[in-house]
Amino acid sequence: MKSADPENDLENLVEQVRLGDRYREIQVDLIRSIGRRELRDRRNLREAVKATRSRLHQVGGAYLQSLPDYAGWTQQLESLPAGRDNPALKDFCVQVMRAHASTCERLPILETFFSTSLAGITPITSVLDLACGLNPLALPWMPLDASVPYHACDIYGDMVNFLGVFFSHINQSGQVWGCDLSQTIPDEKVHLALLLKSIPCLEQLDKQLPLRLLEGIRAEHLLVSFPVASLGGRGKGMRANYEIHFMRLVEGHLWKIQRFEFLGELAFLITK
Repeated sequence: MKSADPENDLENLVEQVRLGDRYREIQVDLIRSIGRRELRDRRNLREAVKATRSRLHQVGGAYLQSLPDYAGWTQQLESLPAGRDNPALKDFCVQVMRAHASTCERLPILETFFSTSLAGITPITSVLDLACGLNPLALPWMPLDASVPYHACDIYGDMVNFLGVFFSHINQSGQVWGCDLSQTIPDEKVHLALLLKSIPCLEQLDKQLPLRLLEGIRAEHLLVSFPVASLGGRGKGMRANYEIHFMRLVEGHLWKIQRFEFLGELAFLITK
């Protein structure tokens, strides 16, 4: 039976969802927007809470194998040198990137992924990393000077805070903040925007969201990528299907598109 007080139900839903350790740090506005839709579509509050958690898992939680140890990582970072080319710092970055499925999958190609896909647009003067996850830990492998502003955003507050500490440690120019891309498109004007393996997740929120981002982001270039296998390791047809999907997204736009194929990842560099 539907409640006579939907706003009260919504706040109860947000509170119940955030009781779970895996959901507590997610942007409240995102929980609220998903929850409002689920309350409308489900029979009761209990079903709506379960459906909201399921959607949040699809959007972000599935990529975190376990709860990240941000406190432990921060303590480790304090004892490391600040130079991004230092082997000890790079080893630390690799260790941390293993905690997120998206960056973990990229580790075998880390030495070539950014250097190859971005070679044609260097020197890069500013970056916006959307739905960044732990990708900013790959900064030591990117063709960027430390003075280049690097802005990044994600739905997890604790992740954002840790990345801010990392930026301070390596003296990286830029900022990191919490964001819900389904509600707000960042208006920073940048040379390069990154949207790495995020489109399938964003489509869980809104099928039209990826196109709105591609059109709305104020970047001269956008590096967009897709996974070529599921989190379970199944990859039959995914590379071809995502390429078709991407080309349909950009159809009708007078953008230059460069394609890059890597082990485990398919990337496209859009030049507007």
